[in-house]
Amino acid sequence: MGRTYASVVLFHTRTPDCSAAPVNRRDMTLATYVALCPGILGQPGQPQLAVPGNMSLGDNIIPVENLTESLQVAFDTGVKRILLPMASVSDIPAIAGDLFAKFQTGFYSGPVMPRSRRSV
Repeated sequence: MGRTYASVVLFHTRTPDCSAAPVNRRDMTLATYVALCPGILGQPGQPQLAVPGNMSLGDNIIPVENLTESLQVAFDTGVKRILLPMASVSDIPAIAGDLFAKFQTGFYSGPVMPRSRRSV
């Protein structure tokens, strides 16, 4: 399983190179991680939630490449809540207001490490 620090479980995930996959593997890593965490921890997942964007190995948030298109696809598939990376905030004015208003929107800026892990 994973290592536990002060009631927090840390996991190392690895996405293998699936060169035959029709989507960009780099764009799947954060979404895959967010989707797997509830199952691994035995918690219910958040229904109708989308988390576009990505995070590099150095914990830098990578903005969404085409935010308008991503939001349209999310809406078409029934997403109600969306967490957007702060790195994509500058792209929000380009989104049609009626599309953006259809979501409960939150923002994320990076990982949050437990206090006990920061000192390790």
